[in-house]
Amino acid sequence: MTVNRSSLIACVAVFMVVVALAMVATAQTTGARTPVRVAAAPLPGPAAPTVVPAAAPASSAAATGEANPQLISRETYAYQGGGRRDPFVSLMNNGELRPVFQDLKLVAVAFDPLGRNSVAVLRDVTSKEQYRVKVGQEIGRMRVAAIREKSVTFGIEEFGYSRQETLAMNDSTKARTQ
Repeated sequence: MTVNRSSLIACVAVFMVVVALAMVATAQTTGARTPVRVAAAPLPGPAAPTVVPAAAPASSAAATGEANPQLISRETYAYQGGGRRDPFVSLMNNGELRPVFQDLKLVAVAFDPLGRNSVAVLRDVTSKEQYRVKVGQEIGRMRVAAIREKSVTFGIEEFGYSRQETLAMNDSTKARTQ
């Protein structure tokens, strides 16, 4: 019977794990353990945990009648972005996401038949803010792809997906309701 190399490596790895577990089990059941305190070092950058031995062994604390308080400290981290966005701040609270397509209304279009100098005027219905856009200009996550006589087409990229949406001007032949 032949033994290939990967089977041999797997057997050796399993044997080493069993030996390591046996060593841990014997270390836990034998000998007196010294209490260890873990605390975070106050550093200006990301803190690294430090292991500090306890001041008094458990046997001397029991002999003096003092309780051995256990100190549990959390590791603390400080983010120094250096001009970068903080990765722990939600993107949904950011003002650069506004306006969204659903809140925009096409108010007017100054159309150039050659397509070079067309300008569209948009209004955000929630904040009453007005935008004048040309082809190629960005608003929030949207980029103006085309401006026609009565519509504006946006290219929208959200969460790695791209789609196109067209915002049309209201038809003037319908009765106005206000």
